[in-house]
Amino acid sequence: MDDGALVGGHVALDFANTTAWRLDVRRAADRVATPAALLDFAATTGLVEPLPEDRPAPDDEQAMRAVRRLRAALQHLLDAAVDDTPASPADLEAVRRAYLDAWRRAELTALPLHPEVRVTGTADLVHPLALAVVDLLSGPLDRLRRCAGPGCGWFFLDRSRNLSRRWCRSEDCGNRARARRHYARTTTDR
Repeated sequence: MDDGALVGGHVALDFANTTAWRLDVRRAADRVATPAALLDFAATTGLVEPLPEDRPAPDDEQAMRAVRRLRAALQHLLDAAVDDTPASPADLEAVRRAYLDAWRRAELTALPLHPEVRVTGTADLVHPLALAVVDLLSGPLDRLRRCAGPGCGWFFLDRSRNLSRRWCRSEDCGNRARARRHYARTTTDR
């Protein structure tokens, strides 16, 4: 997985952003569509230790469905937070179920307490993801933003000094917006 795609500022936001072009149905793409891609994402974000290279990711469709269900609920909840609309009870329930299941499998580390879930393969990945999702959603969301790029829909925490960040990445969606503005100016000046 490309480290440049990790723009969220929190692993749960990067997880939500694993759907590229989320708001454009023609271009939408799942960046963790396979167990191997999901394991790569989890290792790249530091959510889990990389599994040995000689250990292939088993094709576990049930685990992938659980991950997709959690991601969809997270995306809906983040949209609700950004749009300042009520959260869907179904999405809250999906996160609650995943979180409680993760807690049943978690062990507490030494102080300060921190839940850890042992990951031995794809089937276990939904658990640390659920813990990360609740960690994000339990905190302040006043800096949560959604990229202003048409069709993008990626989320990020705006850590700019004056809270003016608009794009997932300036060199991607920001550059496209600047190019569109430049094109519009030059074509109307003729």
